[in-house]
Amino acid sequence: MRLLSTLAAAAVSAVLIAAPAVAKEIKLGVSAGSHEQVAEKVAEIIKAKGHTLKIVTFNDYILPNQALASGDLDANSFQHVPYLDQQKKDRGYDLTVVGTNFVEPMGVYSKKIKTLADLKSGDSVAIPNDPSNGGRALLLLAKSGLIEVDPKTGLTPGAADITKNPKGLKFVELDAAQLPRSLPDVTAAAINTNYALEAGLNPLKDSLVIEDAKSPYANIVVVQTKDKDAAWVKDLVAAYQNDQVRAFILDTFKGAVVPAF
Repeated sequence: MRLLSTLAAAAVSAVLIAAPAVAKEIKLGVSAGSHEQVAEKVAEIIKAKGHTLKIVTFNDYILPNQALASGDLDANSFQHVPYLDQQKKDRGYDLTVVGTNFVEPMGVYSKKIKTLADLKSGDSVAIPNDPSNGGRALLLLAKSGLIEVDPKTGLTPGAADITKNPKGLKFVELDAAQLPRSLPDVTAAAINTNYALEAGLNPLKDSLVIEDAKSPYANIVVVQTKDKDAAWVKDLVAAYQNDQVRAFILDTFKGAVVPAF
């Protein structure tokens, strides 16, 4: 009997050791463009862990967090920390950052001028209408010497926080996804790289000015707080922060998108 019990225990142990990690279909929300392209590469890599990555693509910045908070998604990858912090403050989402992936430097583009020095008094500049990306645009313009903003506003200054505007530039606030379409109607527009790429713009060649890669706007992988320690989450982050993904980003985007891991 003792021998049989020992053999049975050994068999159970062998089964447990051989059993693979629990496979999961992970519903990942991303924005169209570079996030979607990188996610497709991540989907290839995470198969080795037995998971299936179902990519859900959005064309705005509002719905991905809403869908994640409601449980329609398991994770999302489309935003940076300042944007998430603002969303959590405004909407009370219980969401947590679990990893970084890449930086998409914001640039200023125009179909009417060749350099920012060509901006004239009263010209219109379109910026994103959400506080974090709008503030990001204003900080980029401030760094370029066009305006000054109140430093007390940190990463999220608004138009009301502009303290100096020597050229009297007029700021037009639009949904981030609509900014490329606004170029015929404004003098210049500050556009997030994912939307610039989607519109056929080359951030390195077409932008009048662009952020450097060392910015607080690294994009992040986000989950519901209750899931932050789950094994599948660790697998998802590891797949994003994989050497193959790094090589894919560098080869595909030629410096317009920069790994942040």
